Amino acid sequence: MKRQILINAAPHETRVAILEDNALVELMLDRADSQRIVGDIYLGRVEGVLPGIQAAFVNIGSDKAGFLHVSDLADEDPEASEEEKGVKRYPPIQTLVSKGDEILVQVTKEPIGTKGPRVTAQISLPGRYLVYMPKSEHIGVSRKIEERDERTRLRRLMRNILMPGSGGVIVRTVGKDAKRKPLERELKGLMKTWKKIEARVGEHQAPARIHQEAHLAAGIIRDLFSEKVDALIVDSREIYIEVRDYLEAVDPDLMKRVTLYDGTTPLFDKYDIEEEIRRSFERRVDLPSGGYIVIEQTEALVAIDVNTGRYTGKKDPEKTILRTNLDAAREVARQLRLRDIGGIIVVDFIDMEDKANRDKVMQELRTHLGRDRARTKAFQISELGLVEMTRQRVRPSVYHTVTRPCSYCGGSGRIATPSTVVRRVERAVRRVAAAKEEKRLVVRLHPEVALHVLEDEPNLLRRLESEYRVDIEIRDDPLMAADEFRILAGPADVDVTARYAVA
Repeated sequence: MKRQILINAAPHETRVAILEDNALVELMLDRADSQRIVGDIYLGRVEGVLPGIQAAFVNIGSDKAGFLHVSDLADEDPEASEEEKGVKRYPPIQTLVSKGDEILVQVTKEPIGTKGPRVTAQISLPGRYLVYMPKSEHIGVSRKIEERDERTRLRRLMRNILMPGSGGVIVRTVGKDAKRKPLERELKGLMKTWKKIEARVGEHQAPARIHQEAHLAAGIIRDLFSEKVDALIVDSREIYIEVRDYLEAVDPDLMKRVTLYDGTTPLFDKYDIEEEIRRSFERRVDLPSGGYIVIEQTEALVAIDVNTGRYTGKKDPEKTILRTNLDAAREVARQLRLRDIGGIIVVDFIDMEDKANRDKVMQELRTHLGRDRARTKAFQISELGLVEMTRQRVRPSVYHTVTRPCSYCGGSGRIATPSTVVRRVERAVRRVAAAKEEKRLVVRLHPEVALHVLEDEPNLLRRLESEYRVDIEIRDDPLMAADEFRILAGPADVDVTARYAVA
């Protein structure tokens, strides 16, 4: 598979695009007005301890307090009974922290919606080959390194490098086949960083940021750029120099895969990425077979519906459905990565009678989910054709990052029809007239609604005027929302809408 990383840098925004076989599969943004805080380390102050949910809220200086669960604060209880064996048990959180305590925490999940950031007291410092955990004694190896001999070699090597009591490490995927010298050099650098963090703690009062994670471009080079990536293309000389300096220190052989783009056509236009980004905000995504999927993001979960569309096959409906579902499985996995959708996801595949076909679709879905850096878990297709799955959510999706709820519809995506607005106006006029305080009313409406009154309900005004002995004038106002109206009363045209209008 051909993999490319493209980095587009502008004064107020950095964008990173990851392509697989020339198809956009991931998009990451870093903006000055919405900084990424995952990985940042803070000296926080405990604002409250909630024994009922075994969690604490920690003030780290953000708009919302950080959520700290007991599992992110303590190791399992070593005195757990035999009956509790196999079930994770932790000491009561109220025995570990109290309100007002200062505590060093690291952000593991950014604020999403109404929820504040998720934080942990189990600090980890990522490098290219290793993740250093100063408060742990664990030595682990990435699960993506599957060879048993290599895993054993790396564990043995790290036990020889690490001094007792100096912390724990996890060898990252890129650390496969690494020699002692680069691992030892990186570990020393990470331990030096940790000593600086400890020194800064004494210089600050909570809440304060003690350590900031590498910015987006630097983090991508550290975490993703390896022999598995065919090309890294950058359109910023500043970032190019930063990449070059970093690679010369850790892996000079990779420099031949790095290119500074200086073409007149913008980098993302050159690779047709801008159009892909635009389409990533649409509900409907077309499939190669002619079918399509519809993606609906809600507060509770994400629903994805699969449809055959114009693809009807030739003879066998089961083959038609299977092909559509296989296309959908591949596209669903890609869209989850591209839109960075997390949480609970329900995919409604087209019903298949043959269990072997259902298994093929699940295998295709899991194969493509396996390329995802985020943790995912997908359950078998149910009898109704539904797949329930979860995807790790670390930050708001790209959709929520670059958009905001519509001020007209409140984020629902729908507004009242002209007929519905007219009924609301009618009820409001009846209330005003029933009060017998006004003899003249002016109703301001969006032009589309005003036209509906004049063309589809021309007798409405005459009927209301006759019934309530009040003069009514309609005025169209293009500045009003399509489902908004205003009722003005008296010679001074006083706005009385709030007093008389309800749903």
